[in-house]
Parts: sequence; structure tokens; C-alpha cells
Amino acid sequence: MDFSCELADGIVLRPVQVSDAAGLAAAVQANRAYLAPWEPIRPEEFYTLEGQGEVIERHRAELDAGTALPMVLSAKGSIVGLLTLSSIVRGAFQNAHVGYWLAQTAQGTGLMTAAVGAAIKVARDGLGLHRLEAATLVHNVSSQRVLEKNGFEAYGTAHAYLRIAGLWQDHRMYERIL
Repeated sequence: MDFSCELADGIVLRPVQVSDAAGLAAAVQANRAYLAPWEPIRPEEFYTLEGQGEVIERHRAELDAGTALPMVLSAKGSIVGLLTLSSIVRGAFQNAHVGYWLAQTAQGTGLMTAAVGAAIKVARDGLGLHRLEAATLVHNVSSQRVLEKNGFEAYGTAHAYLRIAGLWQDHRMYERIL
């Protein structure tokens, strides 16, 4: 099944491909300082072509196993973000976790709000999921607004949930029933 979605003229959300390594490497290099407060500390290799090739290999293995759907945001051929439906659980749960990042140059454009909206449709109609969940740092108001605009509701705080920027940090938890 093709999970590609056109979000606007020249802007597409689509599954990650092996050929995306160079574009992803360029995007993570260009946004390294901007994304640092919101992400785990990464090894230097992560920011290289080879490192992104390894990340894509892991993503593609998860895609093949049906446990994740990693997608890039491509704007006129350049990668400006990544959105992943991960930790897909079937059976009685039918759930996935939504995670994403967007290039600094694309912030404030509504692009991630549109991408999350498209991912909701893919999760419901393409993957047959029942529920999505997401977590944001408690002070990441921009990400919280993206989720809330897409019908996610906060349901609690997970203390010391993820190690972000070298510190175990609290996260606000969100869910959306599809």
C-alpha cells in the first residue's frame, strides 16, 4: 500500500527510502543545534551520510516487520522533517506512537500540523489502528499545539520519561482514539 500524502503544492509526506540518506544527513546537520534541546544526545556518526544510511536501514527493517512507519517530509525535493508511527502493537491494542521533528526553516508554517493530520488518516485507514499516542517535553508548547489541533488530548505526565539533551525529562502524554 502506498502511504504517500501530498500536503501542499510540492510538499509530500512519504515512507522513508534508502535514497533519502543524503537528504536526511543534510537536514540533521543543518538542524543539529536547533533540535538538540528536543532530542537525545546523538553520536557524531548520526550526522553523516553513513549514519543516516544505518538509521534508514533500521527504519526499513521496522517497516518490513510492521512495527513502524517512518515517513519523511519532502518539500520540493528537500527533506524538512521526519514523522514516524512507531511501536505499532496489534492484537487487542492496535496502537502506535507518533514522533516527529521539523526543520527550523519550516517552523510556524502549519506543515507539521498537516503532516500529523495526514498520519492520523494513514494510521486509521491504511494501518487499521485504533489509537495513537505521543509524548512531548512539558515545555514544548509548539509540539503540544500540533497535537491538540489534531484532536489529541493530554492524559497525564510521565516523570523522567526520556533522556533528552542528556537529562531524564518529564513529558506530557497525549492520546487520540481513531
